[in-house]
Amino acid sequence: MKNYTRLPLSAIAAALVVSTGLIASPWDISKDTPVNIKDPIVKRQAELGGDRTPKNPEPGSYGMQADGSFVHPKATPESHDAFPFEGQLDYWDPNSYIKNMKVEAYYPITVEPFHTWQNIVDFNGRRYLYQYVRRDLKIFDITDPKKVELLLTRGHTWGANGPDGEEQNPYAENDMMGAASIQWSKKLGKYVMVQAFEIRRFGLLRDKYRQPDKVEAIRNANHLKGFKVYEMNGPLPKDWKLIAERTTDILHADAPVGQQQGSGVRDIPAYFGDDIMYVSAAPDKRWGLTEYPNDLYSAGYQAWDMSDPTNPRFLDMLGLPGQIVGNPEHEAVFKADPRAGNRTSWMGSRMPLFIPKPASQGGKYGYGAMGGLGFVVVDISDPSDMQVISNLKFPANIAGTEGDFVDVSQVEETGLVYFSGYPLNEDCYEPYKDIHIIDVSDPANPKVKGVMPRPKPPADAAFTDFCQRRGSFGPKRTGAYHQPGSHKAGILPFNFYNAGLQVFDVSNPDKPQIAAYFVPPFKEDKVASYAMGNLSHSVYVEYDRNLFWLFTNHGFYALSSPLLGEPSFAPPKQAWPPRP
Repeated sequence: MKNYTRLPLSAIAAALVVSTGLIASPWDISKDTPVNIKDPIVKRQAELGGDRTPKNPEPGSYGMQADGSFVHPKATPESHDAFPFEGQLDYWDPNSYIKNMKVEAYYPITVEPFHTWQNIVDFNGRRYLYQYVRRDLKIFDITDPKKVELLLTRGHTWGANGPDGEEQNPYAENDMMGAASIQWSKKLGKYVMVQAFEIRRFGLLRDKYRQPDKVEAIRNANHLKGFKVYEMNGPLPKDWKLIAERTTDILHADAPVGQQQGSGVRDIPAYFGDDIMYVSAAPDKRWGLTEYPNDLYSAGYQAWDMSDPTNPRFLDMLGLPGQIVGNPEHEAVFKADPRAGNRTSWMGSRMPLFIPKPASQGGKYGYGAMGGLGFVVVDISDPSDMQVISNLKFPANIAGTEGDFVDVSQVEETGLVYFSGYPLNEDCYEPYKDIHIIDVSDPANPKVKGVMPRPKPPADAAFTDFCQRRGSFGPKRTGAYHQPGSHKAGILPFNFYNAGLQVFDVSNPDKPQIAAYFVPPFKEDKVASYAMGNLSHSVYVEYDRNLFWLFTNHGFYALSSPLLGEPSFAPPKQAWPPRP
């Protein structure tokens, strides 16, 4: 098929090495490389499951059907290769598609094409957008969404040739911008930012079953495994002051960097100001019962007292059976799981608990996505003694991440949450990742009511299913809990990779429908060939100004829709985050 070229994994690794500041490339191995396990935790995990890696499915067992639909494979191994199929486009679609939305602005500036985090903060009547991933950071003034100004770059800018040559304003070695939550601290009278510091995997480890030296490097990583707390005295890093630093290695709270165990804090901390903070973390190496080849840890949840942001205090650690090596009960549960041995499944949390209302405001429940371990409802009324109320299991859905995200924006009004994973293989070379609608009105007995409709291309597209459009296809997230303003009842905006932004109308929970969308074009002149398939990776919503921000591999878009309401392009009327 013409133009269907991908750079080899070694080229992708080279780009990741530049981006992360690492030296050695881990991607020059394959599944044919002999298994070589030296780490005792990985060895025990592999012994419990054996090697039951899914085989590549027969070509005729999946693909396009006569009615124009696509049948996904039933199971596939984790892969970074291309798997084109008959009926797939032989080019990157340069067209865009839009319904019930308007493109207000487009900015061809790329922090990274694979993944970024975002935050919005107001200072002195100006609104600032932070877009970042580890060592790459850009700060924009978005006070006027149609005239966005780039104020600061740290690290790299990406383009058609990958990341540019040298880091600008580089971070110190082993430092970065971690996934962050920013809230107002009444105690300090200023904004406080908590940054997550997680182990580095991408650009370092490809396969824990075949790279013992990389496993050892992660175990002894020379960077913080935990979180840092900053007071923000202005919008730029020069205005930030480090006021606290903690490791999530709760058994060795005083361990110096380089000797700390565990995963560190994964993804954005659930932080609500002078209150309780919840993070996703594996406290030590024993929390290692996960099959995913690029990860050593099966994370649970930690609660921290942040009433004094300068002195965070650990409160509790919560997990599920099936996570801890060396514990007979955990090992038995893991071994009995149908995923054991597949060398593919992500087990444990990737994000913190999703909390519609903090305990200090009368909230009682948090909701968790634990990968292959399923969906959990957690009683958080006593943060020093969190309790799992229920654990809903799902059939194995591999490859891809089976449980990553829970949207809780509608639960107070409807009793429903929306639980989803996301794709990891391209070309739809894995089972489809449904968005599950779960009724949690009885927290001890959650029930799946159904799934959200699958996005479909418009009639004038050159394809009848988004799998034909190439790249990744499936849901990611509806943004973050710290988006400006309040959520809109009945509206769920999901980023959908090659299907762009898909806005679901759930005002009638029994009949959800896609009421608006913006599917961006592929732009070969702005994106490195090995990053083309990751078209859009995040949506962030200004509910107070009725604007969507969609982040893609070729820049970012400001979008409006009648579903949100009339957009405002004036400075925000009230500062965000709120200052009670």
